[in-house]
Amino acid sequence: MLRFTTGDSNDGPVFYLPFAGLSLTIPAMRRAIFPGSFDPVTNGHLDIIERGCKLFDEIIVAILVNPEKQPFFTVEERQQMLTGVLLEIHQGQCTVRVDSFRGLLVNYAVAQKADAIVRGIRAISDYEYEMQMALMNRRLEPSIETVFMMPAETYSYVSSRLVKEIFQLGGIIDGLVPPLIEKRMKEKMMRP
Repeated sequence: MLRFTTGDSNDGPVFYLPFAGLSLTIPAMRRAIFPGSFDPVTNGHLDIIERGCKLFDEIIVAILVNPEKQPFFTVEERQQMLTGVLLEIHQGQCTVRVDSFRGLLVNYAVAQKADAIVRGIRAISDYEYEMQMALMNRRLEPSIETVFMMPAETYSYVSSRLVKEIFQLGGIIDGLVPPLIEKRMKEKMMRP
């Protein structure tokens, strides 16, 4: 760290720069976890990831493995699809990778040496639940911050659950999910 020191002189303070002991501090990489089911990944998710890349050096898109839920896609399918659609978004200098985890999110975040958890909030109803989770996560692990991000207004009503429901009832999901995801959903429905 560069420090200035003052010396006593008749002409006032003198500032010395200790060049021999100069050490530059390189800012630490900022890593965030963006957790979710991503079943399926929506354009709202991608919007949050793309804008999160402006704030963080690395974002880990972490798929929660929940054995109690019956997912539309397997964890492996979601990882593969996420990896594919992430190539289509602007990431700047940010590294985005896909992973999966079980158990407490804060334990996973600590294991990944993350600084923050990114959560998307679409409406006031999301905020209540997310605030409760953020406060509990802070209690469990004070070193991990939670960052709330609102999606673009175009996606403020989009959720994976709603997309699946619309799709399974024969509705059009064009514009709600990336084309690759829509294609994979159609293929999945055609299988016996």
